[in-house]
Formats: sequence, C-alpha cells, structure tokens
Amino acid sequence: MTVRLGINPLSWTNDDMPSLGGDTPLETCLSEGKQAGFSGFELGHKFPRDPAILGPILDNHGLSLVSGWYSGELLTRSAEEEIEALKPHLHLLKSLGAKAMVFCEVTHCIHGERETPLSHSPRLSEEGWQTLIPRLNQVADYCLEQGVQIAYHHHLGTVIETPGEIERLMEETRSSVGLLLDTGHLVGAGGDPVVAQRKYADRIVHVHCKDIREAVLADVRNRDLSFLDGVLNGMFTVPGDGYIDYVPLFKGLKASDYTGWMVVEAEQDPAVAHPLTYARLGCDNLKRFCAEAGLTVVE
Repeated sequence: MTVRLGINPLSWTNDDMPSLGGDTPLETCLSEGKQAGFSGFELGHKFPRDPAILGPILDNHGLSLVSGWYSGELLTRSAEEEIEALKPHLHLLKSLGAKAMVFCEVTHCIHGERETPLSHSPRLSEEGWQTLIPRLNQVADYCLEQGVQIAYHHHLGTVIETPGEIERLMEETRSSVGLLLDTGHLVGAGGDPVVAQRKYADRIVHVHCKDIREAVLADVRNRDLSFLDGVLNGMFTVPGDGYIDYVPLFKGLKASDYTGWMVVEAEQDPAVAHPLTYARLGCDNLKRFCAEAGLTVVE
C-alpha cells in the first residue's frame, strides 16, 4: 500500500497561539517543509484561502494541499447553516485536490484558553449528543457528495476527546463521517492508537502523527495545566521523538489498506524546537516507520 507524507505548519507558526512563530512567513514554512522531504501541507492561518492564489504558491514549491482544519459549531447552528458556512473552505479543498476536511466541533472548546486546564474540557449532555449527531451526518453527507470527506478530529479540550466519546461518535454517525486518527491527542486523552485503528479501520480517512513526551504529559495532568501550557512546555513533538510506538500502528493501517496522508502535526515553540530540524527528524522517522511496516511512501 502507498501513503504520502505531509506536515502541518504548526511546527513553524501556531494557530491557537499566533505569537508562536508570528513573524515567520508562509514562504519559510513551505520551503523548509519541502526541504525536509514532505509532499504536502495542511492549511494554517497564514495560507491564502483563494484557490487561484494558493494553488500556484503550492505548485511553485512542488507541494500538494493535504487538508485543512474547519471549526464546526453544530451545537449552536443548524446543519443548513453549517453547510453555508463551510462552503468557501470546501471549495478551497476541492479545487486544490484535497480529499479530506479536518472537522472539529469547537462549541465550548478550551484548547485555545491558556488559563483553562485540560481537566475542564467540555462534555456533551445527552441533549448535546442528540443535537450533534444528526447535524454532523447531514453535513458529512453533503461534503461527501462534493467529493471531500469529513475527517472528524478528536481533540484535547473539545467535546470529542476521550476514547469513549470517539466510540459513541463512530457508533452513531453514518459512514460519511470519517475519522481523523490523531496519535498525540488520543494518547493525551488516555487512549491507544493501535486499539483505535483496529476498532475503526474502515472509518479512518486521515492520520495525524503527533508524538508525546511522556514526562511532560504527566506533568500537565499532575499540575492540571492547560493545553497551551502543555504545548509551551514541550508536550508534543514529531514522531519518533516521544514515546508512541508507530510501527504497530502503521502495520495495522497497511492491513486495512489505508492509502491516505500521514501528517506530522507537532505543536512546539519554534524558538525552542527549530522547525526545520524537527521537520526533517519527523519526515525521516516516518519514512523509516513506514518501511518497517511495509508501507510504500510516494510523492
């Protein structure tokens, strides 16, 4: 099976905390990402959102558009309203050949609030579940009809964070709702990526390879820190630099015929973790892990 390697610009410039890498131009992100060995990028806040502008920029660097984050608000607006809101984003992804949309319900989310500890992550009431599921199904059906599948991003600090919440989401949504398997967010929430891959093999349409430094995660939990404090303290890193074992996961993905993107998404302070150095490390490690798992990496 073949996969492609992509990266998120969070290594250079942070969306949740724009002061991190705030002066780093998009040109630097793209040129260094390509130099590190990646074939594509996910969107970040410095990317133009007009496909006629972004397309040539990516082409000039020999890069593809992998996907891009979309902040859903289905707990507070109807499926029809959400569809109207996401149409420009969907158009951008579709126009530039991306097949998956990174979708996360952000109502009441706390991952962007530095003073709010992760223990205060929002939880869905039964009424919330009954609101979210049918609306998400409707939005996902629409996107899939347009040729782009929702890849739901379970995320620390949001309403879908824990293994139990992921399980209910997958059980109650239609197959049009794909799953983004994020190793770092899952481990950070107490889950096991290998177990999740086996359980949801037929729903995984996108993979984020975010590694975790175990001691920092323990400190974040022990001191009841926020998501952003975790980022600043170095909780996340590139694959192979933390304690997540990727080879068994990749072997599972090969067995399930996964042929999508493997994306390095490692929020770190670029003033502490040199972006190009870590991008190269992440790409080299992904290539090695893929080879060990029998996955073929293509450009």
